[in-house]
Amino acid sequence: MNIVDSSGWVEYFAKGPNSKSFIQPIQDLERLLVPSICIYEVFKRLLLDKGEEDALQAIGIMSYGREIELDRQIAIEAAQISVELKLAMADSIILATCRANDAILWTQDAHFKDIEGVEYFEKNG
Repeated sequence: MNIVDSSGWVEYFAKGPNSKSFIQPIQDLERLLVPSICIYEVFKRLLLDKGEEDALQAIGIMSYGREIELDRQIAIEAAQISVELKLAMADSIILATCRANDAILWTQDAHFKDIEGVEYFEKNG
């Protein structure tokens, strides 16, 4: 399974320098999981940067993956991850969602660098 974190989705939609790094996991719809927290973060970022229409179109594309909602198990695991790795709430929820679903996390967020189960791409530009 694959999870693209919010930074990867935003890079993909913005056609940034690393956007090609996220094409494979995004287009592998059978294996694509989308944490609900990513929907929030991507929608908010694109709403601010590009406007509501572009933000809604992006969320429509994200909906081709299987949405994973925050449940009790993921919330508790996320809190433990946050304390252990000193990650922010959203990052902890995303990583906990990956671990609960045996998924690979695809990201360019440096907070995830060197964490097992993460495909990290250094941010260009």
